[in-house]
Amino acid sequence: MLEGIPRRPPPFPSAPAYVMLLTMTKKSAKAPAKKPAAKAAPAAKAAPKAESSKVAKTQLVEMVADKTGLTKKQSEEAVSAMLDVVVSAIKGGQSVGLPGLGTLSVKATAARTGVKPGTSEKIQIPAGKKVAFKVASTLKGNL
Repeated sequence: MLEGIPRRPPPFPSAPAYVMLLTMTKKSAKAPAKKPAAKAAPAAKAAPKAESSKVAKTQLVEMVADKTGLTKKQSEEAVSAMLDVVVSAIKGGQSVGLPGLGTLSVKATAARTGVKPGTSEKIQIPAGKKVAFKVASTLKGNL
């Protein structure tokens, strides 16, 4: 019945057989936990595929540095300044137009009645604001 499981000595000499069986079960349960850690290295190699679908800020900084001839430090400051200006304009309720990309704007949401999951209790959701993005027609046509 236990032919495939390697035998280990019991935790203490006079341990009953069930203690030995539990000890082996615990150790064998821990063994598969080490295998996902070994698989983590190939997952890290697969990460470049995931990165191709999203451009991070550091990658954006590198692209700006390559296109403009600025140093990475200067391009990082430029990208950060641009993002700060966009965020502050949005927080101020202004819309921000980015030619060839689209327009970021603030939209008001109306108060509404919602349903609480699990209890089906009706709750009142207050009015609020959200950020909306409208894609530029030139970009939409080129996709």
